[in-house]
Amino acid sequence: MSRDTARKVLEIEAQAILGLVDRIGEAYDRALEVLLACTGRVVVSGMGKSGLIGQKISATLSSTGTPSLYLHPAEATHGDLGRIVKGDVLLAVSYSGETDEILALIAWTRRLGAPLIALTGNPRSALAQTADVHLDVSIPKEACPFGLAPTASTTAALAMGDALAMGLLERRGFTIEDFAVLHPGGRLGKKLLRVEDVMHAGDQAPRVRPHTAMKDVLFEMTKKRLGMTTVVDDQGRLLGMISDGDLRRLMEKDGYALLDRTAEQCMTPRPLTIRRRELATAALALLEERKITSLPVVDEAGVVGGVVHLHDLWKTEMI
Repeated sequence: MSRDTARKVLEIEAQAILGLVDRIGEAYDRALEVLLACTGRVVVSGMGKSGLIGQKISATLSSTGTPSLYLHPAEATHGDLGRIVKGDVLLAVSYSGETDEILALIAWTRRLGAPLIALTGNPRSALAQTADVHLDVSIPKEACPFGLAPTASTTAALAMGDALAMGLLERRGFTIEDFAVLHPGGRLGKKLLRVEDVMHAGDQAPRVRPHTAMKDVLFEMTKKRLGMTTVVDDQGRLLGMISDGDLRRLMEKDGYALLDRTAEQCMTPRPLTIRRRELATAALALLEERKITSLPVVDEAGVVGGVVHLHDLWKTEMI
């Protein structure tokens, strides 16, 4: 029985979201324009369960390039109104559109000239009628069997908030680089690490010249312990690479005569490389796809800046 109830709840909430699709039109476009024109912050407010949804909408806006804060409507009239200043936009969430604490904010926002965007389930409500832009998030019914607990209605409001945030992200040209700056911590932050954050640079990166004798190449590879070395010219530009695998193959072919050769004679020219600003996850994918353990990191001119190693990427726990 409980499984049937769970399935019914999910079906009702899914239908509530799908019902919003046909309502994405002029009102949604106007809401985006108002939010894009905001020179301050998007102040999100809602009471009860709508307030919890409002907090999540505010957090999503902030993390995707739109400065935002959440204002509790009851606290607002007890001193927190000062959090709203000129240049802000108020985004109010109230399914009934008649929440007293939300309506009490309207006069103050009008005094500041702050635009009002409302998410309600009642286009004829006081909040909807007063708003500069009203987004209809009404639903056929709640998923609660008594029709009382906010369930499908809060899901619909949350989904519309996400639709606004993603529309703003796109319009602002918000990039994955911007996202990485705002998410430096936790597992998500690890996934957004750059190659330059994990590479071996400076004296840690193995380098030899084309004329370097192979016995000295072996010394450099052993000293740097990355299982490879880059071969660079006088300007530090990458000419080739020698890996442990290359050494084994050459030793099987030439024996100890290998030691009489130079790095240029033994290197693999034009090896696979990566740029320092690439995501570390991109480097990991490339290494695993090609079944190699190291990548030289080069700039636009081909100058070696470091080496990124498979084991160092695994240590970051970004997978």
